[in-house]
Amino acid sequence: MPKSRIEAFTDAIIAIVMTILVLELTSPADGSFAALWDLRHQFVIYLISFLTLAIYWNNHHHLLQISHRVNGSVLWWNVLLLLFLSLIPFTTAWVSDHLFTTAPEVTYGAVMLAADLVWWGMVHELVREHGSQSKIAQAVETRKSYISVGLVALGVVLGFFIPLSTLTCCVASLVPWLIPDRRIEQMMRESAAGDKGGHKRD
Repeated sequence: MPKSRIEAFTDAIIAIVMTILVLELTSPADGSFAALWDLRHQFVIYLISFLTLAIYWNNHHHLLQISHRVNGSVLWWNVLLLLFLSLIPFTTAWVSDHLFTTAPEVTYGAVMLAADLVWWGMVHELVREHGSQSKIAQAVETRKSYISVGLVALGVVLGFFIPLSTLTCCVASLVPWLIPDRRIEQMMRESAAGDKGGHKRD
């Protein structure tokens, strides 16, 4: 089946989640900079969650750009991914109010871990659908997924002993994804060049 609807649906949901995320920010108690400074933890956690959503959106965009089709399993993996991403505003607000408490931190990490695992499952299904010799199979960077899952899982475990370690590991897991995947970008450029060449021949 074509991929256009899954792209449009995902874009809309992530945009809504980002909007909800910013609406969860509370205003300072008064008009002073001191009151604003009191909310610094809330802003830091907001930025972490926003960056997480942005990374997912960016990688989802690239992943679908080099995919030619999706199947029913991919649709359900994508819906499951959106389920966990939609929980990010809730866990962000909870952690913001109780930064050094075990339950909010571990729950935040668990949601991130679930999203990472579902992302890996969706990528695996797309590779299976297109074949082991396809462009998507050659372009997907599995090491990043392993690193991300490993770091977040470690953070969830450590969070039961040192709550703030969960958030720290979640932040560390984002670092590899900030580096653009050159193989996907190269394939997208080659595909665009091929399309232009085809139009000229027509």
